Amino acid sequence: MSKEISPTGKRSGSGSSPELRASHADRDRLVDVLRIAAGEGLLTADELDERLEAALSARTLSELAALTADLPPVSATGGIAGAEVKDVVRIEQVHSGAIERVGRWVVPRRMELAVYWCEVTLDFTDAVITQDTLRIDVDMAGKTLTLVTRPGIEVDTDGLQLVHSRVKYRQTPTNPDTPVTLRVELVGQKAHGRVVVRPARRTFGQWLLRRPTSLSAGG
Repeated sequence: MSKEISPTGKRSGSGSSPELRASHADRDRLVDVLRIAAGEGLLTADELDERLEAALSARTLSELAALTADLPPVSATGGIAGAEVKDVVRIEQVHSGAIERVGRWVVPRRMELAVYWCEVTLDFTDAVITQDTLRIDVDMAGKTLTLVTRPGIEVDTDGLQLVHSRVKYRQTPTNPDTPVTLRVELVGQKAHGRVVVRPARRTFGQWLLRRPTSLSAGG
């Protein structure tokens, strides 16, 4: 029996089948998984760059699968059942209670804040991130807009107009190998109140572990 010719031009035996081709959607899904893995500390910056390049040039599903073979199972939505990444999330509030996004929430591709005299907290500590940039259009007056970051998250406030307001930006030193998993761009206007960008607060146990030796030595 003659051998068949696969789509790649190679001859294969009658018992084998050509490898399935990867689509743009397949590549995009795997890129999301790699970024989530990097955000969890499973990949270094160099490893992430190397695998992203390989993913974008992969032609078959098996080539894509090889890039996550040594990673624990993870979905592009971080394992949240039924969770979807929204294109735009708009929040409108006036003189109401505090607005919070905390815990394991899915970061949308863009946010719009039309908020007046309400506290707003966006905590990215455990957030599910599936893209490398988040644009936040700010139309906010009064109170404080707080962004809680984690290693690998950068916040750009250059596009934000401040009117009788100020920005307090505090970051903790990070490992230079930590990949940038998310760039948050604040644009628009913040009038009165403050914008606070800070890392997550340490627990009491973490505080004890980081105390200077001279203080913990009892002398």
